[in-house]
Amino acid sequence: MPRALTRAPLNKNLLILHFTVFIWGFTGILGKLITIPAVQLVWYRVLIASVSLFLYFNFNKTAFKVSRNTFLTLIFTGALVGGHWILFFLSIKLSTVSVSLVCLSSITLFTAVFEPLINKTRISKLEIIAGVLIIMGILIIFKFESQYTMGIIAGLTSAVFASLFSIINARQVKRHEAPVIAFYELAGAFAWISIFMALTHGFNRSMLLQHADIGYLFLLGTICTSLAYVAGVSVMRELSAFRVALITNLEPVYGIIMSFVFFGDMNKMTAGFWAGAVIILSTIFLFPVAKKQIVKRKNR
Repeated sequence: MPRALTRAPLNKNLLILHFTVFIWGFTGILGKLITIPAVQLVWYRVLIASVSLFLYFNFNKTAFKVSRNTFLTLIFTGALVGGHWILFFLSIKLSTVSVSLVCLSSITLFTAVFEPLINKTRISKLEIIAGVLIIMGILIIFKFESQYTMGIIAGLTSAVFASLFSIINARQVKRHEAPVIAFYELAGAFAWISIFMALTHGFNRSMLLQHADIGYLFLLGTICTSLAYVAGVSVMRELSAFRVALITNLEPVYGIIMSFVFFGDMNKMTAGFWAGAVIILSTIFLFPVAKKQIVKRKNR
């Protein structure tokens, strides 16, 4: 098969992933703008996303039934998805959009460790090095302060959950269509969050929405969740969980830039920001080059 043909699907998936990550970067902005607490915010988010996917299936007359084992796997994975988003938005409420996005970048390092452990393969030294470089770049961008300790903990735990469900999805997408995976996981997230809210009396006045919240939540639930989640899962047919996690590290860069634009803080983009961003971007784009060179040397 010609080399150009083998590269086409990969390049297309990379383009889709980069666009998806750009959309994900916007979720932090919406999380800051929406006035309700993190748990209630995510409850509305997954409700809107689940309903929109259900309507999509019915409109296109798409079959979305799965086996009992797959159903249980995806529903329980939904608990990780819901936990990830709750902790992410909680981190934003406890700190800032930038700090939360910084913490999310640790997905790369967690995936470099968890993926080989779960799949019972060797841990790649190159992936560990890439993960450490990402963390270094992030630390250069921001100097964490003590008042953000709880926000940092919430953000890092959110990254752990994101890493785990990404690895699970990398397996599931080999057997099922991405929209089906997304629907059951988002529905699972909705179910688990609803149970949590019922047990903690979360269905209260804090769920009342302001007029602007409705529009923000609709945008968050449809474009930034159901559409972006399906796209993010679908690319895993060709890309590994680590490769997806690596490119996902562009989310903080996109999100931080957008937070400066939307909240009028462009003047705060210091030399430290650009130095850290260069390290992150260089690691993301040079990683596949380094990996290819290593493979060539091994094959000689």
